[in-house]
Amino acid sequence: MSDWREYPPLELQPLLALALDEIVEHGYDGTSVRKIANRAGVTVPALYYHFENKQAMLRELLDHAMRIVLAHARAALDEAGTDCTARFSALVEAIVLYMAHHRDLAFLDSERRSLTPENRARYVERRDELERELRDTIRGGVAQGVFRTPHPDECGRAILSMCQGVAGWFRPGGPVDASAMARRYRDLALATVQYQGLEAR
Repeated sequence: MSDWREYPPLELQPLLALALDEIVEHGYDGTSVRKIANRAGVTVPALYYHFENKQAMLRELLDHAMRIVLAHARAALDEAGTDCTARFSALVEAIVLYMAHHRDLAFLDSERRSLTPENRARYVERRDELERELRDTIRGGVAQGVFRTPHPDECGRAILSMCQGVAGWFRPGGPVDASAMARRYRDLALATVQYQGLEAR
């Protein structure tokens, strides 16, 4: 990608896009293969030609979600270099931008409970990678003395939850755009870890 701050429109296979719409509107349990097929204007057997079942569609959607957010997070960290404050700030901004630009995909995190144990373990492993990157940057900042929080692990979980909340209320065209909101959440996150240079920003 040319810029981790840029989130182009979501590109999904048409059946997956329709499945995403159905799950966002009705929840995983309220969605059926027949509903998705009807929405797509195809027969159920035709849908099964592409996806084994509804579970396979949810798995692929969540895999796609993690590919997007992790790719942007890694690119943000690469650009930030080794400075802990820069890495932390870039990572928080990347996560908030993902939540703002791909709200429907971000919503699917709440449906991870509907995954089979094997699929859930795969998803949680990748989701934990994101939390681990956040936690490690906080620990690094504490070690350097730029973050003063005595609870780096709890801060990481709290900040990730705060960022995820953006998907539930952010609307494009509102009074604050996604980039400005990401910067605001970056400052909130820096305050949470008790960043020592916050007043000078």
